[in-house]
Amino acid sequence: MRYGSYSFGPGFGLTPAVKGIMLANGVVFVLQMIAGYSMVVYFGLVPQLIIHKGFIWQLVTYMFLHGTFFHILFNMFAVWMFGAELERYWGTREFIKFYFICGIGAGIMTLLTSLSSATPTIGASGAVYGILVAFAMMFPDRYIYVYFFFPVKAKYLVVFFAALEFFASWNPEQSGVAHLAHLGGMLIGYLYLKFDWRIDGFFRKFQQISSNHKQRAKQRKEEQRQRLMEEVDRILDKINKQGMESLTREEKKKLDQASHLLSENKEFKPK
Repeated sequence: MRYGSYSFGPGFGLTPAVKGIMLANGVVFVLQMIAGYSMVVYFGLVPQLIIHKGFIWQLVTYMFLHGTFFHILFNMFAVWMFGAELERYWGTREFIKFYFICGIGAGIMTLLTSLSSATPTIGASGAVYGILVAFAMMFPDRYIYVYFFFPVKAKYLVVFFAALEFFASWNPEQSGVAHLAHLGGMLIGYLYLKFDWRIDGFFRKFQQISSNHKQRAKQRKEEQRQRLMEEVDRILDKINKQGMESLTREEKKKLDQASHLLSENKEFKPK
């Protein structure tokens, strides 16, 4: 495939996280071939083992196992094709966070919809579908050339895949594919960007809340200071006309407050 004005060749666009994900999956696939099915049972996502045995790590490790060579080839090709640009746009740390959140979210979706299942679910497809959704949201009008010949905008392609996975999920036994995991990855990816769950998004919101709080506190302090200044002006006028003996206890207290404020803030001066 190719998209936009880019043409892909071997090794093009291998960003650090994408390279690491591809390498890790490749190494695990080789180990799988050596260890056999026992590795799938122990590290694949098996709802019964998570619920009854506490194999909670499977929500992460299942993403690195694949059933066939073409399974891992398709997933890693998609990670490379769509993930590299997202990583360049977000940064490596943010992309890794997104990848694992989508993958784990897809695993949780599988777990919740098949609590009694003893069948392992494996593959990075949940995370990959999350990446596809993110790509379509970030670059909705970017053309993707399906099979190198058919140009389709990313936003339409992801809707097509979502519909395909939704209808296929009605009869998952017939295909042996974890369609709900794919939908889970897509849903988490969408929510992640829609509600700005990104690290920099949280940081921006925190900064905005903190800034607003400081601004309101500063405004309240300024209003209090202004009221005190007005009261001091009135008291000084009273002293000029009637003398110090005419001041009440409360008025003397106000002058004392103004004196302390003046010593703390050199810019404060009664009119």
